Amino acid sequence: MVKTPSVTDDEIFALRLNRSAPDLWPMLDALYGHRPDYPAFREALLKALGKAWKARPADLKRLDLQRDLEPDWFLRPDMAGYVFYIDRFAGTIPKVLDRLDYLKELGITYVHFMPCLKPRPGDSDGGYSVMDYRTINPAYGTMDDFETAARTFRENGISLCIDLVLNHTAKEHAWAKKAAKGDAKYQDYYLMFDAPDLPKRYEETLVEVFPDNAPGNFTHYPDFGKWVWTTFNEHQWDLNWANPWVFLEITDIMLTLANRGADILRLDAVAFMWKRLGTRCQSEPEVHMILQALRAASRIAAPATIHLAEAIVAPAEMLPYLGRGIHDGRTGNLAYHNSLMVQFWSSLATRDTRMMRHVLATHFPPKLTNATYATYIRCHDDIGWAVTDEDAAALGLSGPAHRAYLSDFYEGSFPGTFSRGALFQHNEATGDKRISGSFASLAGLETALGANDRTAIDHAINRILMGHALIAAFGGIPLIYMGDELALLNDRSYETVPEHAHDSRWIHRPQMDWQLAEARHSGETPAAQVFAGTRHILARRRATAAIHAGNATRVIPCDTPQVFAFTRETPTGNLLCLFNFSEDWVHLPASWLRAQGTVRLHDELSDLPVAVHDGMVALPPFARAWIS
Repeated sequence: MVKTPSVTDDEIFALRLNRSAPDLWPMLDALYGHRPDYPAFREALLKALGKAWKARPADLKRLDLQRDLEPDWFLRPDMAGYVFYIDRFAGTIPKVLDRLDYLKELGITYVHFMPCLKPRPGDSDGGYSVMDYRTINPAYGTMDDFETAARTFRENGISLCIDLVLNHTAKEHAWAKKAAKGDAKYQDYYLMFDAPDLPKRYEETLVEVFPDNAPGNFTHYPDFGKWVWTTFNEHQWDLNWANPWVFLEITDIMLTLANRGADILRLDAVAFMWKRLGTRCQSEPEVHMILQALRAASRIAAPATIHLAEAIVAPAEMLPYLGRGIHDGRTGNLAYHNSLMVQFWSSLATRDTRMMRHVLATHFPPKLTNATYATYIRCHDDIGWAVTDEDAAALGLSGPAHRAYLSDFYEGSFPGTFSRGALFQHNEATGDKRISGSFASLAGLETALGANDRTAIDHAINRILMGHALIAAFGGIPLIYMGDELALLNDRSYETVPEHAHDSRWIHRPQMDWQLAEARHSGETPAAQVFAGTRHILARRRATAAIHAGNATRVIPCDTPQVFAFTRETPTGNLLCLFNFSEDWVHLPASWLRAQGTVRLHDELSDLPVAVHDGMVALPPFARAWIS
């Protein structure tokens, strides 16, 4: 009998390097090949990749192999995410594990720890002003605690996502401190200027992200005589990605976090990484080259880890983050479907889904290559009304007027609104107004409970469940923000916290209400109804093979404007997903349902046959149905 020789770790590394080299080196050649230090950088990067691979724990190397053999692992219907701040969910990382049964009961297989790396003291932009990428926030625990949590999650079928901020560091980061002391090497890690002339030229085309409390994009530091690029806040210094040694540093950090157990790295603020005079300095072509190279580095030394791009931009600008042109199938595996979220709220306010259909059918392809969406209705951030003037005009609407209407409606000032939100930033120059608020309060539950209106309460509950059913079926990984499964309302206590009082986004970042959670199986409270409904939706998602993200999602026209419809296309028949965005009953011809490729007329969501009367199918207010 011939003995098969074993494959060594070095051979595996060489094979993976050869596989991903065409995705890595051409990008880096184009970005940095003109520099005299490029050969030294290439050699240093190769050494860093090899070192990270050697340091990778054996169980993660096995996971690398498993996910290489099952590359659709993150596209499957059993993927469902839950997003939270560690301190607000459980207090510390070890205490998160005490809530593992809760997560498993809900059906969660993907957990996102909101920023958990060591932030600057005081205001840290919710943790996104990081001063040490290699240390866990001491308030949450240690890196050993993080590794234990990641391992425990894996053993229970849950993948762990954490944030890696790519655009900037805190001004207290070790690199920034050295730069402030005059170290030329580290000053080149950032974007620093000796005089205000060039910053002023850049400012001519830049957009202010936080105009109310962080106007402008540059900060002058008289103590060391530099103007520093600070897109988001004075304490967040933009990194200079035109410097290859920044790429090397971040790659080393990325692989360290992967080796500690991170399954998904949420790459924060990626759109802003590359600067070009005369532009908005957002989503420049070099951004996608950097992201492809980072993805290739992961596939070489930690292929079980995938990337989620945080790019909250217009549809045409967002899709390249999932791969377009030469980057198709080679950049991030996940990106937030911001347009789906925005159009959900727009359609709820207008009771009209025609713009939703137009935007999602016109700008988004039915399928993606080796990638999918992170779908969501609410997150930790504000809602910006990303409705372009062109898309509004296609429906005969004014873009500025529609955006203003949505802001007023969800802030709660528009006559007849069901919503209660809070204004977040108002850019007087552009008219841009963004909105904060919890899912439940924006969906009308706070208003309905205040009025003790049973019908309005039922409508609000059904708006929430319709939203969860939408993100569960559309394609991708649905992400539920902590508390939305219990219909938690706005939390206005943030106004008494000095670090938070200026930032209305904390209104929808409440402390988890574990007393309410403990009563989640009791009675007919909104919390109990929403928890049971959300749990059911995720269970039916797991049981519905057509929802696999590899199957095409095709938005289809419907003569009833209140109804949003799409099909999930499979070789054995289509799954027709229907959502009624109004308080009224609507009726659709059964023949139309059959014409969309349904075979059984069975609602996979309720797991019941579709009732047909006089050739029509009735959809109650805020109905959701997945019909096969």
